[in-house]
Amino acid sequence: MTNTETTPPETTAESTVETTAAETAAQPWADVQAEHFKMLRLAPLATDRATGARPLRFVQFGYAERNNKDHSLLRMVIQLPGQRVRREQNHLDIWVDHATHRVHFGPGNSLEIEPANRGIGRFLLAQGAAWAKKKWSHYRVDGVDLANKDALNEATRLRRDHFLRIQGFDVAYADVQHLKGNVQPGKVSEVLDSWNTEKLQFVEILEAAQMLQQAEQNLAEQEVKLRKEEEKVIKFKREDSGLRFTITCLVAFTVFQAGLLIWIATHR
Repeated sequence: MTNTETTPPETTAESTVETTAAETAAQPWADVQAEHFKMLRLAPLATDRATGARPLRFVQFGYAERNNKDHSLLRMVIQLPGQRVRREQNHLDIWVDHATHRVHFGPGNSLEIEPANRGIGRFLLAQGAAWAKKKWSHYRVDGVDLANKDALNEATRLRRDHFLRIQGFDVAYADVQHLKGNVQPGKVSEVLDSWNTEKLQFVEILEAAQMLQQAEQNLAEQEVKLRKEEEKVIKFKREDSGLRFTITCLVAFTVFQAGLLIWIATHR
């Protein structure tokens, strides 16, 4: 007879606590916030049928780095002035496990970016790859299952796969419907550390100051031009009023003359 034992509730609770403790230990910097910030310029692009208008925009790139003998972390975020995003959006972590020589891109299995289709995703991956390559280019990148929701729309799936492959990741599918996708494990050295600089560029403080100064000068020039145009409009209005008065007088004089001629003709 097989002896079956039921695990006491206390043991289950202890196991849960131990699991949670292990997860916390595996991520010692879970609450780290961005500490260093740089400005990014999103270049104006043509309106996209799927993502809409893509005007000139400036966003903030923030990051923080942590290291110890067991782990390293690079946490990156994109902040949008005047706009709040969900916690999982515009956020990418690069976790390094020195014991197993593994690198993990997280925190989830989908990089959610707002605004989309502006080059931000490639930029974040490139920054993470460049950081990891400095010391750990021989480490292995963990594979990850891709989110099914991204595969529900064919255009979205193709855009996602192109985005991953162009950065050096190998995307594979376990089904012909292309629903169960995953990123295959690879080396850090295989992940590209470049992005589309025509879409996104760093903006230094001095450069930003020059841009503001130039914008102010352009605004002042436009105000001068507008004032001159307003003066022309006022002048034209005055001339128009004078012409209207002259025309009115001529019409009245003409009517008077016509009336006078008719009176003379009828009283001869």
